[in-house]
Amino acid sequence: FGKIKQFRGIATRYDRKPENYLAALKLASLRIWLKSYESAA
Repeated sequence: FGKIKQFRGIATRYDRKPENYLAALKLASLRIWLKSYESAA
């Protein structure tokens, strides 16, 4: 969860709609996962 907080929009929750917040959370998680996947491969 600490890595996700590095994304400023998620940490401060600029998007007030739950759908937008969830979408941003998923995108940030995907970026973190892809970055770790790249370094492992």
